Amino acid sequence: MKFALRHWLAAAMLPLMLAQPASAQTPAPAPAPAYDGPMYVVSYIETAPAAAAKTRAMLAAFAKSVRKESGNTAFIALQRAGEPNFFTVLEAWKDKDAQVAHVTAAATRAFRDGIEPMLRAPYDERPHMALAAKPLAAAGKSAVYVVTHVDIVPTSKDLGIELNKTLAESSRGEGAISFDLWQQASRANHLTLVEAWKDRKALDAHNSADAVKAYRAKFASISGSPYDIRVFKSVD
Repeated sequence: MKFALRHWLAAAMLPLMLAQPASAQTPAPAPAPAYDGPMYVVSYIETAPAAAAKTRAMLAAFAKSVRKESGNTAFIALQRAGEPNFFTVLEAWKDKDAQVAHVTAAATRAFRDGIEPMLRAPYDERPHMALAAKPLAAAGKSAVYVVTHVDIVPTSKDLGIELNKTLAESSRGEGAISFDLWQQASRANHLTLVEAWKDRKALDAHNSADAVKAYRAKFASISGSPYDIRVFKSVD
């Protein structure tokens, strides 16, 4: 009898659960707006530690080749400081068509196939649009790069974007070689901060500045993930 009653209650509650308004459910991330300007790409590559040196050499050679492609305005391959089997690639393209042509090119497929056996995770490629950016350019062999994935709680997307825009624009006048903000094409609440500094000392001074600490304090309450700062050096 108790068993039958439980099943009757479950069946009776099911229509009510399905009828809950959309506002009671977790909101889906808002798509990024329509865009026809320059395209930027951030790709993350993780290899087996023993394959780090070979991957670095392959990336350096591939970068030189890609910079000659039609529509490419920058291609910067980076290796993570302290974790040499982690790489990030920063790309800039004249428009979406140029970026798509690169992805489907035979040389790109050959490169991806070549590093596939060495990967510990899938090749993670994320197209972006510019929010607060100047033309991407290599900062030099000795420069320190920082790539930070920024995840904003969807309901606070606009505030989060404004806070990060302000950070990018103000930081350019504080010793940064470059400091740009990109928005992920598939998720409007996912951003990437791309920085270049003369050296680690300049980067550390920036991150210890009162203005940056104030930004971090304001942004913490609307961040959807830990603030993940990653430091890199160019591979070529």
